[in-house]
Amino acid sequence: MHTATRVDQAVGMSLVVFSLLLFTYYSVWVIVLPFVESDHVLHIYFLPREYSVILPGIAAVILLLCIGAFTAVIMWKHRKPKKVD
Repeated sequence: MHTATRVDQAVGMSLVVFSLLLFTYYSVWVIVLPFVESDHVLHIYFLPREYSVILPGIAAVILLLCIGAFTAVIMWKHRKPKKVD
């Protein structure tokens, strides 16, 4: 059985920490910030609210394009040659 090396564990942990930070930032941006007064100092750390919809939309489109490209490459590599009669 293959065990993860220290590098694999470090990369995995850094991805988990990055995901938690991104989730926390986005949650505060979308859920908490609308209830904070607009002149509060907290607003300088966040983009305008329009981007809270635009950026995930762009990320979703890029993700779907990557999944489609990956599927196309796999299907292209595993295609069966045509039989010539």
